[in-house]
Amino acid sequence: MQYFRPLKLVVFIVFLAIGSCSSPSTTTSNSLLLLPSVAEGNFTKGNSTIDLSTLAFAFSPTGDLLPIRYGSSKKIKIANRDENFQLEFSIRPQENQTAESYSLKIDSNKIKIVAQDKAGLFYAFITLDQLLEDSQEQQGTLPLIEIKDEPKIAFRPIQIDVKHHLEKKSYYYDLIDELAQLKINGIIIEIEDKIQYERRPEVASADALSIEEWSALSEYALARNIRISPLVQGLGHASYILKHDKNKALRDDPESDWAFNPLDPETYTLQFDLYLDAMEAFPHGKYLHVGGDEVQTTGRESGKSALELNLIWLNKVCAFAAEHNRTPIFWDDMPLKQAGLMRPIYNSKMSSQTVDSLWQANESKLNSFIDQFPKNCVYMRWNYHMAESYGNGKAMDWFSSNGFSVMGATSGQTRWTLMPQRESNIDQIRIFAEQSIYRNYNGLLLTLWDDDSPHFELYKRGISAFAEFTWGGLKRSKKEFKAVYRHRKFGPRFRSEEYAFIDDLDKPVALWTNLLVEEATHRNALNQLENPIEEHIIDLPEFDKKGAWIQKYEKRLAELEEQDLTLKEVQKTLNLFQTPETKERYNLEVYNEVTNLVDFNFKLMRSLKAFDEAQTAAEESEIIDGLKKLTVEFKNVRGQFENIYSKTRILNKPEGYILDQDHHRHPANQSITYDWQFTAELMLLKKMNNHFKTHNSWMEGTSTSLQ
Repeated sequence: MQYFRPLKLVVFIVFLAIGSCSSPSTTTSNSLLLLPSVAEGNFTKGNSTIDLSTLAFAFSPTGDLLPIRYGSSKKIKIANRDENFQLEFSIRPQENQTAESYSLKIDSNKIKIVAQDKAGLFYAFITLDQLLEDSQEQQGTLPLIEIKDEPKIAFRPIQIDVKHHLEKKSYYYDLIDELAQLKINGIIIEIEDKIQYERRPEVASADALSIEEWSALSEYALARNIRISPLVQGLGHASYILKHDKNKALRDDPESDWAFNPLDPETYTLQFDLYLDAMEAFPHGKYLHVGGDEVQTTGRESGKSALELNLIWLNKVCAFAAEHNRTPIFWDDMPLKQAGLMRPIYNSKMSSQTVDSLWQANESKLNSFIDQFPKNCVYMRWNYHMAESYGNGKAMDWFSSNGFSVMGATSGQTRWTLMPQRESNIDQIRIFAEQSIYRNYNGLLLTLWDDDSPHFELYKRGISAFAEFTWGGLKRSKKEFKAVYRHRKFGPRFRSEEYAFIDDLDKPVALWTNLLVEEATHRNALNQLENPIEEHIIDLPEFDKKGAWIQKYEKRLAELEEQDLTLKEVQKTLNLFQTPETKERYNLEVYNEVTNLVDFNFKLMRSLKAFDEAQTAAEESEIIDGLKKLTVEFKNVRGQFENIYSKTRILNKPEGYILDQDHHRHPANQSITYDWQFTAELMLLKKMNNHFKTHNSWMEGTSTSLQ
């Protein structure tokens, strides 16, 4: 494939995962693992004599201030020239040097840092802190080493999507600190109705944070070299605006809250008011992401093409962004789709000749409008599962070859329910990072969609992978990265594969998703179907048709037995983390609740199978009694799940919240309460209650909270 060069695997034998490093004569060389990895790390033999317990003073010959610091380096203070200091640091800009770069040298009795800018100094101390942390935890000494470091991709933002729920405010501050230590330098926040809009107050959710609260977070992030820019959904994805009576006249389709009419001047009056409030909430952002994806409008049956209407809207919002010194970002999918060029993007097996022929036949549709594509816009090519396709590269190259700015968007979470799957999408993150480096694009976004609303803690490994490949490049293989992630996240003792558990959860969670619903039904659709309990929740075994239920669900039950064994191994592994030295315990608590919910559904299915196998009335009564106990157990499982999640997450929407029409069936948009997380379970328990209630063993106390 022209646009995807093979990735070389390197042997995992050096502490910085850099092939040029030579191993020092120290027991810590294999246990000092940096994340993200650095550009160059060169050892010399021996160890520093610096006493880690007394490392407390630093001096700057250029008079620079110490940056914000974490961990062991927080205790370091500025010293005077004549005082005893063990660390010297300075900012010395050099011509043709990469922004955010730095050098860090540890010799026998001193540490020296030279940074290109304030960001480089900040990142140098982050690297130093990881070295200090590992050395102290291993009861060793610092190695003699010289590091030269710089990012492979200049702009490395992640997405925070708050459209369906907010976290507690303290969580966002903690998250900023965690992202900063991964050398992430940007956030694109999909804000929707979670700002208390002052110009359009009807749009704001009752639980939205104020402009001042968001601005304070933005200031906190800026001090840590992270600029937050807002994503205010525009032409489409506008349900949060157009569901309100006051704004319904601006709908493109009067019956749908999905899209604006791009020919109505009031559309822009409203959208620009939202932009102004969002820019005040995030005053340090360079960008204004205007959305624009997944929408085709007619302009109230105007006769204009969807592509023309899309570009009319795009030009107006891009002109507004320019007037306010923001660079607009636009999802690029609709012009490509309207020109008939999306199919090759999502077919990696399509030959280059076929892709070229499709472009030859359809490129003129884009070229005929090329003068209407705004030049000040960044065209964001998003592809979450086939970034390696020739068609994806072809689309990016059309924009760049015609003088447009291009940025890629990969993903750590798409439409996966309960937790990110496919190994946190690491392969695709790595591929898109390689494509961006290869094409010399200056940015790559990691999207983290809240469509199915897993806990944000479950996104953390994908974020770390993104940090590794956008800052450090492609030196580490996926396997190497995972080991380093466990080392940094949970502690050095956990880097071995004995403690790997996240990938093993993929298949049990995937099975859990639709375990309790009929074929061709997805749990996300249940609340929008007619008679979901009777027609779309699985059948229950009958008293007089023994074996029929097992026969119907034979394939599902066989997969359950296989995945149940995997789940039990995951639970055993999670128990291994119960040690005093384990870090990031809350992250592990969230994973534990995922396993508990999956385990409950597995137990429920096994009990129904046992009933279908029962041969006597006494056996049936015993199993029914067990099913009744499971309904009580579910209340405990749900209660514990919500208890852990609510430590950081606001679970319920405010009273009176208007749900969107939910064009994409996002489960978190289907109930005001947290019932949406347990829709299939609640419906099945209600069905069981109706099915078994005539039996003597089925008593009170089995009803669910589902109305």
